[in-house]
Amino acid sequence: MIRAVLFDLDNTLTDFMKMKEASILGAIDGMIDMGLQLDVRVARDRIFAIYDRVGIEYQNVFDIFLKEELGEVSPGILAAAIVGYRRVRDTYLVLYPHVRYTLTELLRRGLRLAVLSDAPALQAWLRLHYLALHHIFEFVVTFDDTGERKPSPAGFHKVLDFLGMPPGEILMVGDWPERDMVGAARLGLPTVFARYGDTKGVTESGADYEIDDVKELLGIIERLNAREGG
Repeated sequence: MIRAVLFDLDNTLTDFMKMKEASILGAIDGMIDMGLQLDVRVARDRIFAIYDRVGIEYQNVFDIFLKEELGEVSPGILAAAIVGYRRVRDTYLVLYPHVRYTLTELLRRGLRLAVLSDAPALQAWLRLHYLALHHIFEFVVTFDDTGERKPSPAGFHKVLDFLGMPPGEILMVGDWPERDMVGAARLGLPTVFARYGDTKGVTESGADYEIDDVKELLGIIERLNAREGG
């Protein structure tokens, strides 16, 4: 019987990469307006190349970019990048369709909800607050809580300890097969691949279930619990 649902955050509840892409372009527009002489597409590719080196959550990416491009960090251009990024981010950080409805319905049905994210704690909580989801989840486990990223079992074990129930009663929902699905399956959690959040062109998720809309979770849980007499 499924009694709890564990969600990844980025690209599962919110379209993180769409927000990141648009925000970077907003930052580039600001830098060009302040005198940066660089094609938008070239700048975009070089910034994402930095993210590939230092991690997508790195907070000082524009400092590195400007140092590499100009040999120094110009305060005026850096400020334009930060403001441009934040203005666009606040517009694009939104939930996928039917997320709020689905979470509310899961709570109404008595399921416990938690988040397991590879994001740093502050960034994860900022997104949850901005999206008004900060009171929805019973537990939020982030990279800072374990120092390890999925598929490491560390975060999953923390969730299991918090929830105090067998792994077979916790449904894991995520967009990254090699991290979310593999990590959960190793510990015996049934898995759901959020195909709507896939940014990598996954053809084989290895998940027990795949969904194109988060509200499909409701039917999956209904069928599983009915099968077990729940």
